[in-house]
Amino acid sequence: MSKHKRRPVPVFHHPIIETHCHLDYLKGEPLEDVVMAAEKANIERLITITVSPENLDTVHHLACAHPRVYGTQGIHPHEADNWHDGLDTKIRDAMRTSPNRLLAIGEIGLDYHYDFSEPETQKAVFRKQLQMASELDMPVVIHTREADEDTIEILKEFEGTLKQRGVVHSFTSGEKLARYALDQGWYIGFNGICTFKKAENVREIIDLTPADRILLETDSPFLAPVPYRGKENMPYYLPFVGEFIAQHKGLEVEEFLAQAYRNSEALFFRNSG
Repeated sequence: MSKHKRRPVPVFHHPIIETHCHLDYLKGEPLEDVVMAAEKANIERLITITVSPENLDTVHHLACAHPRVYGTQGIHPHEADNWHDGLDTKIRDAMRTSPNRLLAIGEIGLDYHYDFSEPETQKAVFRKQLQMASELDMPVVIHTREADEDTIEILKEFEGTLKQRGVVHSFTSGEKLARYALDQGWYIGFNGICTFKKAENVREIIDLTPADRILLETDSPFLAPVPYRGKENMPYYLPFVGEFIAQHKGLEVEEFLAQAYRNSEALFFRNSG
């Protein structure tokens, strides 16, 4: 019996910026092939995100080695127990070395779904990195899961100093955090989760988020959108996410993609050359 043929990746006229992926975690295809396939899908730029002390250098290298690839520097809440003061210096030095290639501090935040790091440690490391972003005048990429109240509490501490704000990526949190973030000038990032049958909670947040506050991401290799759910996610699946959100919000796809592109440039590329 032949396998069900999945729909090909749609290619739209307006370019897209992939605002959150993990290129160094991809296993299914060589990186050069992935970047080329993304280009064919009219994905103009890709931002690959750090999560641990071990991949800070890797992401920095990727961002400098590939013209279409950019990066971040930061420690994920799962890795908070591995934080040490030397990482503060390392991240600051990288940002000063490659200001046009490393675009944000992230991904940082809180995750209480797993207990990979103690909540108090997570909060302390989150504050340290928000302070760093404030001092460097950099935007932030936030990961938060089952930690809405503490995320809001900590972000409130930095309302006066974190000028560029950032994005709450892969949003699966509640309406209270979404409204707080939007009121404070943050963007909200959506990925393939929004296409999942049982993700009505995410689609409700899409409903209340204005198009000019939405960023598109894949979080690849995780969370592949329908019709590729269950496969290793790839940055070049991003058009499925943009198309779905546009249709869900009743917007013309090309116009929505143009708006998402402007959003991505406004947040991440304001100071890049």
